Amino acid sequence: MKKIDKLVLKSFWGPFVLTLCVVVFIFLMRLMMFYIDQFVSKDVEFAVFGKIIFYFSLITIPIALPLAILLSSLMTYGNLGEFFELTALKSAGISLTRAMRPLLIVATGIAIFSFWFNNKVAPWANLKGYSLLWDIKSSKATLSIKEGIFYNDLPGYSIKADKKDGETLRGLVIYKHQENGLETGNREIILADSGRMFTTSDKQYLIFELYNGNDYTEYTDNSSNVSYASNGSQNSLGKFMRNGFEHYKLRISLESFGLKRTDEQQFEYHEYMKNLSELATLTDSLKQELKTSLANTANTSRQYYSYQFKQPVVSAVTSGTASVPSSGTAAVTAPATPTAVRAGKWIDSLLARPVDARYQGEIQDMALSQARNMLSYAESNQTYLKEKAKTVNRYELESHHKFTQAISCFIMFLIGAPLGAIIKKGGFGVPVLVSILFFILLYVLTLTGDKYAKDGLIWVPAGAWMANVILLPIGLYLMKQARNDSRLFDKDVYIIWWGRMKKRYVDWRTGRIQAKMA
Repeated sequence: MKKIDKLVLKSFWGPFVLTLCVVVFIFLMRLMMFYIDQFVSKDVEFAVFGKIIFYFSLITIPIALPLAILLSSLMTYGNLGEFFELTALKSAGISLTRAMRPLLIVATGIAIFSFWFNNKVAPWANLKGYSLLWDIKSSKATLSIKEGIFYNDLPGYSIKADKKDGETLRGLVIYKHQENGLETGNREIILADSGRMFTTSDKQYLIFELYNGNDYTEYTDNSSNVSYASNGSQNSLGKFMRNGFEHYKLRISLESFGLKRTDEQQFEYHEYMKNLSELATLTDSLKQELKTSLANTANTSRQYYSYQFKQPVVSAVTSGTASVPSSGTAAVTAPATPTAVRAGKWIDSLLARPVDARYQGEIQDMALSQARNMLSYAESNQTYLKEKAKTVNRYELESHHKFTQAISCFIMFLIGAPLGAIIKKGGFGVPVLVSILFFILLYVLTLTGDKYAKDGLIWVPAGAWMANVILLPIGLYLMKQARNDSRLFDKDVYIIWWGRMKKRYVDWRTGRIQAKMA
């Protein structure tokens, strides 16, 4: 039995490692294609590029493990079935379940490893990888001056070259901006017939070596020489100085172009950077905040539903009350100052009384304004509560995915091993096609469940476990068929079944015709 186990394991590990590397490579190429312009234009060093490749390789491992197990187990038992080794094992009294035992243990171990990796390594890799990617995206592009266009990415400088002839720049115009340049304007400009641009060996400074030009500088003295413009504002009179040169070197710091690392604590709030215990704590806190916000909604919204009793025009004021003659209508006694009144049945009688025409427009405008305020508050509060609920769902969903991605490794084995025994085809042909189909199904079901769970359309555990719940019965069914030596994917079975169905249909039609003739 040990030799059989060694045979099965030896057939498994080769395709497993190869498939894992290929899937990780495919996901990395997806990342490279998405951010290729960022990596090329920012002149990323090889060390930094190697780091981001390493971090994102770790991030993609939990996604690649289910597909690697599915394909390698399918190829392993497909090869055994293609060369009749499974048939020989069964003839020797060894069941298919016993032949699958070594890989069953391996799949269980990989599932445990996947859970540990998701809980310990993946949060660290996500934090390192995405923070480094953010720093690369936030850094400035490599210095590139185009003909006839001002380049403004160097802090304090605007540079334009009329022509570029290799490394030689012709018709150079360089504006030097002061720190308060928005208020005082450009005070220094350098014009040169030609020049060249290069960086120092440590790439800390940019050197412009200019030839045959002039440096124009304006100096201002705010303490004297003050003139007044036509609009009354004060303008300081300036002194101009021109310096001609045949050879001039301008030294500019490139500090703003270096890759600056952001504090990683700014990214720790994301659910992908948390382990299971941290996610549980944050989920409980967010649920409590959401519950408090829902409870306070009624109290905070009461300010938009107040009943105001406006004081009418009075003819006499006696003891803090006002009596209003209504010329044909009943007199109304009101408090001398506007006050909020409690809701009750007696308000209906007041509302039924006629209102003076002078107050109708004011009352309508006030009611319309209050209705708009209520609508605006309701919409903003609804949006706030929805976003807070989505945040809770996201954190809770990530907690479940620590388990679902591990269980999916075991389920992919339950699908791949019996499929290989049924199909009895090894290599990278049919197994690759079947594996991709099931992996796409797993991926689509996972994304669909996540979307429904985040939007609150279904219960979060139901959305997180949707893919595994649907695929587990498929795996158990295939296992049952493989143990019974089912010919599920043999075309002859379906040809025979179709012939039987046609024969039954012909017999049924013949019987009906004979019955009608009789």
